[in-house]
Amino acid sequence: MPSSSLPTTTVISKCPVFPDQKSTMSDLKLSVSDLPMLSCHYIQKGCLFPRPNLHTDSLLSLLKNGLSRTLSLFPPFAGRFKTDTQGYIYITCNDAGADFVYATAANIHIRDILSPLHVPESVKGFFSLDSTVSYQGHFKPLLLVQLTILADGIFIGCSVNHAVVDGTSFWNFFNTFAEVCRIGARRITRSPDFRRESVLISSAVLNIPEGGPKVTFNADAPIKERIFSFSRESIQKLKAETNGRKWIDFVVGGEIDVAELMGKISNDSNIKLWNETISKSDISSFQSLCALLWKAITKARKFPSEKMTTFRMAVNCRQRLEPKLEAYYFGNAIQSIPTYVSAGDVVNRDLRWCAEQLNKNVLAHGDLTVRRCIEDWERDPRCFPLGNFDGGMITMGSSPRFPMFDNDFGWGKPLAIRSGRANKFDGKISAFPGREGSGTVDLEVVLAPETMAGLESDPEFMQYVTGY
Repeated sequence: MPSSSLPTTTVISKCPVFPDQKSTMSDLKLSVSDLPMLSCHYIQKGCLFPRPNLHTDSLLSLLKNGLSRTLSLFPPFAGRFKTDTQGYIYITCNDAGADFVYATAANIHIRDILSPLHVPESVKGFFSLDSTVSYQGHFKPLLLVQLTILADGIFIGCSVNHAVVDGTSFWNFFNTFAEVCRIGARRITRSPDFRRESVLISSAVLNIPEGGPKVTFNADAPIKERIFSFSRESIQKLKAETNGRKWIDFVVGGEIDVAELMGKISNDSNIKLWNETISKSDISSFQSLCALLWKAITKARKFPSEKMTTFRMAVNCRQRLEPKLEAYYFGNAIQSIPTYVSAGDVVNRDLRWCAEQLNKNVLAHGDLTVRRCIEDWERDPRCFPLGNFDGGMITMGSSPRFPMFDNDFGWGKPLAIRSGRANKFDGKISAFPGREGSGTVDLEVVLAPETMAGLESDPEFMQYVTGY
């Protein structure tokens, strides 16, 4: 392909956007869940849409005005970090503004993003603040929104400081931004809770090294990235296998409908079916999917049996703490749950056994465990060591429960969710809901090239992938 036809993104303009109302919010102290993220890159995620029936100037005006109104509802995103004399770090809601970038990619079509087997490098151009570490929020915007106009579509990407929000808060902001653009409302569906009154707010001080913290992984290591899609039927088959049950297809000649069955299960702790008992203690669909991925990636990495592997899952602590945090508590409220198992056990034991190891750790992570993790951090305040340090790690982030497709700016829901370069390394997995909803899941899988090739050639894994 000649250089003139290579897919490129060209930045046309960049400008600050300020809240349309002056902030009256007090400084927000970073919590024990926020501070470890200071060494992470900014979150980079966004939505692909068909081209709306709007002139470019009208589209830019809509998004900028909508962002300005949304910043008034989320004042921290228009602020900056500050560190006081005692070493505590705060978000000061000083109306310094967020940035808005307008870019074009006239030679990139929607099919160029959705059709390739692996996520194309061109997607990375839809985001700004590449390689920006969250600590730099002391002097850089905490939020940047980029509109990229494609040949036949648009991409709206957000780069957000990870020490300000986790995935729950990020998508609440994105949903609100879309809602404000669509209907212009100031009273929104899901109001964030900015209170700083929980056990997450600590007197411990994180000592910052000279020059600020750095990411703890090699961002230049070669990787391959692919979206693996799983249909609802495929996931239910996988869950049935994990739980040791025979899968029976949808209603045919009097067979029970699966959707009806799952609805009944949610209201009844025990249901007799196929001469078995299904209960709420079953291995979940998502844990089944994680176990499948763990086995396949470990097999592809070709480890000796004694090699220790780690499957690390991020969990939302909002509902695990007592008293519970508000569902839309603004900030980070996540902890990382590691599960350690030898490669031999992962590969040679069955799917249920692997899923049970994950299940036990997730179930055990209640209020007492959350508080123990907080106390452990307070004894030794540190940034989160993100990466694959021994070659045997898998890190699962994001969630198929996040409302990623609930982003209608006025021209319908997104065609796809994509992310930028941020926080990607061999073994980093992100879970997205599928566009079809109803329990479909997309996994954004990032692996070393040779491991990705092994995963793609594994029939035990690929049999569950949609379109394989």
